Amino acid sequence: MDNPKYGRILLKLSGEILAGDKGFGIDPKKASYLANEVKSIFDLGIDIGLIIGAGNIFRGIQAAGKGMDRVTGDYLGMLATIMNAISVQDALEKVNCETRTLSAINISQVAEPYIRRRAIRHLEKGRIVIVSGGTGNPFFTTDSAAALRAKELGAEIVIKGTKVDGIYDKDPAQYSDAKKFETITFSEVLKKNLRVMDLTAITLCKENNLPIHVLDINIPGNLKQLILGSKIGTQVIGKSL
Repeated sequence: MDNPKYGRILLKLSGEILAGDKGFGIDPKKASYLANEVKSIFDLGIDIGLIIGAGNIFRGIQAAGKGMDRVTGDYLGMLATIMNAISVQDALEKVNCETRTLSAINISQVAEPYIRRRAIRHLEKGRIVIVSGGTGNPFFTTDSAAALRAKELGAEIVIKGTKVDGIYDKDPAQYSDAKKFETITFSEVLKKNLRVMDLTAITLCKENNLPIHVLDINIPGNLKQLILGSKIGTQVIGKSL
């Protein structure tokens, strides 16, 4: 029988993944693919918290660089995460996964308000909890929201699903000699200024000894194999093994 390595996880998905080949917007086929990947671990009986970025729709910090007020831009980004969350919720429900979307921004017509105890109760009842709206505050990314919610909800690990198969010492798309790490410490990530997650998220995980695992979510089965203990991607830990 399958024996999951973790009992409760926080899965952070990049918004760009949801865009598919178009590079922007929401691709229903990609949402369906992601739903099936999540279902593969949901069927193992683990608790799943899910956060989806907004890079496929809107990035507040980029808009600020082009003249928009940063606070305004960040709120637009938070709204974009709600759109992504609802899209993935729909796809998950189509594959018979009971799901609840909770939002840090009050938008009661489509999502419940994020309340920590309510979110934990949903997890205890065997529901996938999608947390949207970031932290509800500007200047914080969905990476920071993932680290914060993971700690609040008692997750054992933050799993970041991206289009890269781990953490490298430099961009593997630009440098053929880029070195991939199997494991790396938080201190090394900070020292080398590696773009794993933003500084706030890395620091929060470091201070709370909450490991992060980065993998390529575009490879079918990767997520399940990681949950079952396979060495996939890169893990960020407190101390070297």
